Amino acid sequence: MRLWGGRFSGEPDRLVQEFTQSIDFDRRLFHHDILGSIVHCRMLGRQGIIPPEEAAQIEAGLRQVEEDFQKGQIQFAHALEDVHTHVEARLRELIGPVAGKLHTARSRNDQVALDLRLFLREAVLDTIDRLADLQETLCNRADEWQDIIAPGYTHLQRAQPVLLAHHLLAYHEMLRRDAERFQEAFARINVLPLGAGALAGVPYPIDREFVATQLGFDSISRNSMDAVSDRDFVVEYLSAAALAMAHLSRLGEEIVLWTTSEFGYLELSDAFTTGSSLMPQKKNPDVAELIRGKTGRIYGHLLHVLVLLKGLPLTYNRDLQEDKEALFDTIDTLLPSLTLLSAMLATARVNAERLAAAAASGFTLATDVADYLVARGVPFREAHTLTGRLVQRCLATGHTLADLPLEEYRAISPLFDSDVYRIDTWASIRARDIPGGTAPGRVRAALQEARQAIAACRAWTAGQRERFARLPDHTDAGSVRSPHG
Repeated sequence: MRLWGGRFSGEPDRLVQEFTQSIDFDRRLFHHDILGSIVHCRMLGRQGIIPPEEAAQIEAGLRQVEEDFQKGQIQFAHALEDVHTHVEARLRELIGPVAGKLHTARSRNDQVALDLRLFLREAVLDTIDRLADLQETLCNRADEWQDIIAPGYTHLQRAQPVLLAHHLLAYHEMLRRDAERFQEAFARINVLPLGAGALAGVPYPIDREFVATQLGFDSISRNSMDAVSDRDFVVEYLSAAALAMAHLSRLGEEIVLWTTSEFGYLELSDAFTTGSSLMPQKKNPDVAELIRGKTGRIYGHLLHVLVLLKGLPLTYNRDLQEDKEALFDTIDTLLPSLTLLSAMLATARVNAERLAAAAASGFTLATDVADYLVARGVPFREAHTLTGRLVQRCLATGHTLADLPLEEYRAISPLFDSDVYRIDTWASIRARDIPGGTAPGRVRAALQEARQAIAACRAWTAGQRERFARLPDHTDAGSVRSPHG
């Protein structure tokens, strides 16, 4: 049925109803639609646009609609098309024709933009908190594994020894940038579009600042045409999510590699692995693999919305309905990926001996030998060449740099002396005593700073949540309960 539409003499075709409906996915905006409607209604009564007693009646009805939804008593039907229509239809059943006054001075165009911003700002806070959880797990394991040496890689070839804690804190830095990107996006999400109407504003004396304050928005939109057609904030979330998933995928890839027999650096808990239907010996890192695989799915959602927007004229076009499934699925993929990675790393076991042996093999100390010559006045390029000859000599004679005879060293350069044998993995690590380096003291300082950054991030999200908890009807109507758990 049509809730409105005197222009039409008949009902839409059943196939049109099925094709155009969005209630199957936008029902998750129900709480946000109720909250926005309550504040809009209050503003209408406060401004005298509708009688205050009718505004009170509508607000009471909206609370009942919310309660019905919480109890699972709302029957969703494709004929009612979207979440807004379902709310208004149930409100009309409860309080009669006065329900029609709720839609005074607004359009579904600015209404859906409002609902989506209310929803997404909560999703941002949930996302940042999950990022902080994973960062904290990384810091905890880095703290626990501070004395473990690992091989650092370039081109997936063993390159130089590093502390395992330093390796883990590299992922903390990636996630820290992710959290910053979501925080920056939040500022542009938290803008009130209500009041834009269908596209040109509304001819009523509305108080947009009142609505913005009541709903916890930091500002109001500056252009009504942009307000109803803007989905940049959706793209920003998707973009930040895509990059965050890229970082999770990189970590997942290293987990996959490190848990192989060929590497043998890490063992995952049975709780985060699966078996084979055929081979009884298998212990597969399926969670890490799926996170790696789902990353491409998030990239697809980002591209989908970018393509969706690129050809749209101003202002609202029905194409914009297609933004929600991409956004919702991105959130529903990113949040559990963060949670699972955190839990998986928290229960993983590391093979310190295998890591240390790998860090000391494969001529990982060759750069330190070159630096030994540099300290004795040899230009680095020349020292690099001389050390390369040493490596070549070791390969020819079956030696390592640690057991190559001193005369072999001196045959390459007379500057080598017996103190060259003091070069080992710990000496190499301690030598990198610069800000950002892998020296133990630097890693301890980085770990402390990382924990401070995590605490600051958690304080920011807690502050926003406290602020939203004071929004009207949060307690009695449950209107801003997080849908992400």
